[in-house]
Amino acid sequence: MSAQNRFTGVVMHIDGASRGNPGPAAYAVVAKAADGAPLAALSKCLGETTNNVAEYEGLLAALDYALRHHHLRLKVLSDSELLVRQIQGSYKVKSVGLKPLHARARQMIGRLETFLIEHVRREENREADRLVNQALDAKEDGKTPAESPRAAVMVLRGRATYHRGVLKLQHPLPLAEGEEVDLEIHRKN
Repeated sequence: MSAQNRFTGVVMHIDGASRGNPGPAAYAVVAKAADGAPLAALSKCLGETTNNVAEYEGLLAALDYALRHHHLRLKVLSDSELLVRQIQGSYKVKSVGLKPLHARARQMIGRLETFLIEHVRREENREADRLVNQALDAKEDGKTPAESPRAAVMVLRGRATYHRGVLKLQHPLPLAEGEEVDLEIHRKN
């Protein structure tokens, strides 16, 4: 069994993007339990900044979520080689604008029991990439991500049990209060 399969904490895919670099920017975080059950999907527009700042803001949001929800074993996956290598300590932080973000991230990481960060290819970070682009598209449209006609469809999967007229999910889904969704139900054999 590989080390990846043995990890028992929360796994978070993070992404940051800037259209123009610097330009309109956003970050996204997709959090999952060790068994793959969805925990949260977060995104935020940041105004005008760079890709690297957006990537760091995504990491800080992931760390903040983990600490606030007492997830003290955390694995972060990012397609930003610069961010990952700087957090791992193999690249120096030369940018004056990134130094305080890096210091804040290191301080938050120090409060965790376990912290792993890995660089992944963009294809392995699709959900976070889709979510960050959805936030940027919505901002361009002047709407919230859910209202944007260009909003990407995020597929959420879960298991549920039907009992006495109620469908009860085994794990909570990362949905906003009052958010409407379409359901497609597949019976388990």
